[in-house]
Amino acid sequence: MTSVADPLQLPEHQVCEQARLSRDARFDGLFFTAVRSTGIYCRPVCPAPAPKPQHVTYYATAAAAAAAGYRPCLRCRPELAPGAWAWRSGNELVAGALRMIEDGLLDHAPVAVLAERTGLSERHLRRLFADTLGASPLQVAATRRLLFARKLLDETALPITQIALGAGYGSVRRFNAAFLDSFGVPPREMRRRRVTTDASGVRLRLGYRPPYDFSAMLDFLAARAMPGIERVTDDAYERVFRMRGEAGRLRVQALAGESALQLHVEHPRTDVLTDVVARVRRLFDLDAEPQAIAQGLSGDPLLRRLLRRHPGIRVPGGWDGFEIAVRAVLGQQVSVAAARTLASRIVERWGDALSLSTPDGTPLHAFPTPGALADAELEDVGVMGQRARTIRAMAAAVAASEVDFRPERGLDAFVSMWTALPGIGPWTAHYIALRALGHPDAFPAADLILRRRAGAGRTLSTRELETRSAAWRPWRAYATLLLWRCEE
Repeated sequence: MTSVADPLQLPEHQVCEQARLSRDARFDGLFFTAVRSTGIYCRPVCPAPAPKPQHVTYYATAAAAAAAGYRPCLRCRPELAPGAWAWRSGNELVAGALRMIEDGLLDHAPVAVLAERTGLSERHLRRLFADTLGASPLQVAATRRLLFARKLLDETALPITQIALGAGYGSVRRFNAAFLDSFGVPPREMRRRRVTTDASGVRLRLGYRPPYDFSAMLDFLAARAMPGIERVTDDAYERVFRMRGEAGRLRVQALAGESALQLHVEHPRTDVLTDVVARVRRLFDLDAEPQAIAQGLSGDPLLRRLLRRHPGIRVPGGWDGFEIAVRAVLGQQVSVAAARTLASRIVERWGDALSLSTPDGTPLHAFPTPGALADAELEDVGVMGQRARTIRAMAAAVAASEVDFRPERGLDAFVSMWTALPGIGPWTAHYIALRALGHPDAFPAADLILRRRAGAGRTLSTRELETRSAAWRPWRAYATLLLWRCEE
């Protein structure tokens, strides 16, 4: 009999069976098939012949399968699966801890630091992970490093030393030992195919669960793209950034015929790759679960119609929390175009020039730091008095760590923290949570467009919309994007 061994909620047993037998890409990354007769775990889309049901055990995460002693499949490559969405656990503490692990915290810090940041004892955190995920924090981090290293090994021509650093290993020795333990061979022997060297950077494939409305994502980002930092073309998103003190640039575009985007990164240091990939996955909401979102929102007739019209809706994230927060304040009660103009002026005036430029020689900039804006005379570039004061106070608070974008905070605590600042109301705090944290339940209920479009002929009050949206939880961020597109 096929068994289910993972405490994290899995799709129903029969659904898992049908998905693996039909190789349904919509379930890719939502569960893994471990085969007891081979000791290998696979994605549900694995092209290998389907094992007999009595040999199969289902796990909701790759880390849980690895913790049970299974090795990743070399054919379907579990590292290509969309991520196990942090919010799936239903526990905000676990979700926050998973986000910190995804950001590489345990690559350079002990579990005690992770426990402290989540506000739990180390023992309680380990028990919570075991009960919820079927794996310890260290096992989750180790699986993440191993699978990302495998990805770099197969998709790039980077030397082994740089792959070890890029995947978060402290040394090549540790990398080789982890690989040998998991695959039975050292990494050099696994590099079976030659990858063309790309002198201009690294190209990586980032998978998602279909459907995905990439053109809608580009439209959203294009309307808000800041000259000097971002550029959106008909088929790609580009931006420059600074990380580890060095300038870099990236480009994201769809891969034809695949449920994946291609990320092209140019940066002098490979140890930024895990961070860049994590940010890009959040920016493009690549770990979303369209089926679960549709199921949660389809009870509302209006949202059901919008889901049929826009089946691949995603929540656009942001590259940097402070950048999103400044732009949220600039967008208070003004048009998207006006907020973009003001943001561009701020970048040109207070952003640091990077050692990069456009093909025509136009200099590119990093977004200003909190310290740069804490005392900036923003009124000089057209920011109205109250908003200028709010941005300065916010920048000073971020610089002093009085407010932050730490993912381990629950939504209510995050909103409460930010609304304590002058000039930051619930709309702004929820918008920041929606884009900077990628929180699926962030919902700026005071938004006039949302209240109009949800009202079917009349403008709802904020309280009325909040009451109606209770049935949309925990997917109100997706309802927000659907309603914003309602008249398109």
